[in-house]
Amino acid sequence: MINEPLLEVENVHAGYVKDLDILQGINFKIYPGELVAVIGPNGAGKSTLAKTIFGLLTPHKGKITFNGENIAGLRSDQIVQRGMCYVPQISNVFSSLTVEENLEMGAFIRKVPLPPLKDKIFSMFPVLANRRRQRAGTLSGGERQMLAMGKALMLDPSLLLLDEPSAALSPLLVNNVFEQIQLINQTGKAIVLVEQNARKALAMAHRGYVLDTGRDRFSGPGTELLNDPKVGELYLGAGKAH
Repeated sequence: MINEPLLEVENVHAGYVKDLDILQGINFKIYPGELVAVIGPNGAGKSTLAKTIFGLLTPHKGKITFNGENIAGLRSDQIVQRGMCYVPQISNVFSSLTVEENLEMGAFIRKVPLPPLKDKIFSMFPVLANRRRQRAGTLSGGERQMLAMGKALMLDPSLLLLDEPSAALSPLLVNNVFEQIQLINQTGKAIVLVEQNARKALAMAHRGYVLDTGRDRFSGPGTELLNDPKVGELYLGAGKAH
């Protein structure tokens, strides 16, 4: 793994209301090809961090560097053009369009033939290939998440931000989605996985960050955090309640 981070967040403060920051000095980094989990209790700032990285929120303070360029303050469309894609928790597909049309919409800025791109996504997500002419609104929750990831991958990003991909899914579908995330990562894509399912996320992540009240409270290899008694007691439901 090379020494330069693909993305680095330094002392970032951000929020939805002026003078009321949810993120209070967050530091975070991910290297090319890494899968990094971001966990923490509700209200810790996990989704706010993803939105700030992707330009949906402008940081009030701090620096966000992507591929060596400070992207703090750039619009989301400018960030997409630089090789980053974001899959939000909800409203992440066009319900009235077919699976195939959704994938085509995902590649809106690419000036290359679309059939090979779609074939690549369909080979990665066979369930989507079987439903290519089905409207996205009729898919199951797990299938919609796979389509949302496939749509983002049509742009061939170097970094994929996934915001709560397992939210509201059944345990079986959660397993399917997590397997797909691992497969995407194995193709060389760096993935930031913001996730409530902390145990599963840490178990498969190269590294993890535990956020609490807008700060990065713990960080380290995923399995180390998973087995850290302090992390377990405070954030994974192990030990005595506090």
